[in-house]
Amino acid sequence: MEASIPRRKLKWSLAAASTVTAIFVLSNAPTPLYARWQAAWGFSSGTLTVVFGAYMVGLIGTLVVAGKLADRYGRKIVLVPGLFAAVVASSLFLLATDVLWLFAARLLAGAAVGAAVTAGMSATIDLAPEHRRRAGSMIASAAMVFGAGLGPMLSGALTQAVDTPQLWIFGIVVSISLFALVLATKLPLQRAIVEQRPSDPLWTWPSAPRPNRRELTWGIAAFAPGITSTSFFLSLGPTVLVTGIGNRSTLLAGVTACSMFLVATGIQFAFARFSFRTHLALSSIAAIAAMSSLIVSITVVSTPAVFVIAAGLAGAAQGLGQLAALTLISTRVPSRNGAESNAALNIAGYIPAALLPVGTGYLIQFTSFHSAVTTFAGIVIVCALIALVAVRISTGRHSGNAVRGNVAICEQADDAILV
Repeated sequence: MEASIPRRKLKWSLAAASTVTAIFVLSNAPTPLYARWQAAWGFSSGTLTVVFGAYMVGLIGTLVVAGKLADRYGRKIVLVPGLFAAVVASSLFLLATDVLWLFAARLLAGAAVGAAVTAGMSATIDLAPEHRRRAGSMIASAAMVFGAGLGPMLSGALTQAVDTPQLWIFGIVVSISLFALVLATKLPLQRAIVEQRPSDPLWTWPSAPRPNRRELTWGIAAFAPGITSTSFFLSLGPTVLVTGIGNRSTLLAGVTACSMFLVATGIQFAFARFSFRTHLALSSIAAIAAMSSLIVSITVVSTPAVFVIAAGLAGAAQGLGQLAALTLISTRVPSRNGAESNAALNIAGYIPAALLPVGTGYLIQFTSFHSAVTTFAGIVIVCALIALVAVRISTGRHSGNAVRGNVAICEQADDAILV
């Protein structure tokens, strides 16, 4: 009987993870359709990146409040409304007839993702057995990137296969979102994680507790370049394929996005036994390699193969950076501050992931396409290189008994699920 309790908890953890996957299916499902909408409705690359930026506004606006709300009043109070927003957003995509519909849908999709990365991922970790917290982090991280890859794959395949892909794609996404909404209401989560005190302000900028901010900073340094890289491939990847490489296949755009996130998922399981220091370093190295390959794909070897390799490396950068950051939060930060710490991580990652691709989209209008993309890639390379050196030095200084001991305990406790 006692042995069945951890297994039952793990099943609920997987159920919570499926709500995260559902929201991220929505988040990237429109990717292969952007070029189609752009041609049909006649808007510029700058407008396209602003549509993507609307998603970031909804996301970051939600993250500012969602983490503290989820820690104070329970995960459901954020997760359930977030899934409702996902249902509405997918319905707007289904009915969209011009770019204004896309703005509204992306704004709500961003709010839904904000709920997923705070309450949804924290619920996944909370519902995992106590001795498998690190495994819970990996499940939460994998759920996010798996959904992010499944969405564009579904969209790309249907865009090639049917005459009315918009109706088919978002009809399916509406159904998935509705199922996840019902499932979220059934999760056995606490109503409150931490008791409210009158002196505690609700509207404060999310952060980790002061003793844990160093670990959060390490995670952000690796996560931000990785997610900025994948953000570029999602927002401007189809444009690069058409303008920079001369390939107009919507299926290839969807497969590229999907492969990027499948790499992000698989690499987390493949490297699960490595230390968080290794994850952090490899994430930065992968981001540098991804952006270098992107430059090569539009200047030296203009072929889809090099572009797809660049996208895969970007996925590896996000997957490993995200896994390292979530592991540090789940093993070092008290669970009562888990959602708020996740919010702080994602705000710091998504701000450059929004601003740099949007800036690149507008730069394309004032300079050559190749110069704009190369400038973006160069900025990410410099940031990732700085992060690699700074985090490696910092973690080396603090990798004594305090860090190694605590992380080793978590790693040993998780051996059963990682075997």
